[in-house]
Amino acid sequence: MAHPLTLALYQPDIPQNTGTMLRTCACLGLAAAIIEPAGFPISDRHFRRSGMDYLDHVPLERHMSWRAFEDWRQDQRTRTGGARLILLSTKASLTYTQFAYQPGDILMVGRESAGVPEEVHQAADERILIPVEAGLRSLNVAISAAMVMGEALRQIRGPHP
Repeated sequence: MAHPLTLALYQPDIPQNTGTMLRTCACLGLAAAIIEPAGFPISDRHFRRSGMDYLDHVPLERHMSWRAFEDWRQDQRTRTGGARLILLSTKASLTYTQFAYQPGDILMVGRESAGVPEEVHQAADERILIPVEAGLRSLNVAISAAMVMGEALRQIRGPHP
């Protein structure tokens, strides 16, 4: 089965959030990628508990570094013409509902503790934002990923009856 989108997790630090995002990918039909190093082992009980048996239903690519991920992404771009990197960022100005998603897009979330480095920001084809109330920093990364995945799928697949 071809997956319309991929959710990429840049060096995730919280196993529960990672498990939740991968479970969401499984339920929505997205592929996933983890860019190492993660802040926990894949055997972590919190990761396993939050992902449950859904982890077996999500195609998951693991990349040992940012460079390995970028090499993989460039290969995807050459083979399919897709693989735009769309970074969720509190530093963006374009809201996630204003962006036009396409099949093959890679939606990326950063580390819960530090986001992503400037090199990743520069490599992104677009940066998108979920607006929050003034004076507040951000939503939980798993909630943010779910909101953006839902909007992207709505645009790509259209409304369901």
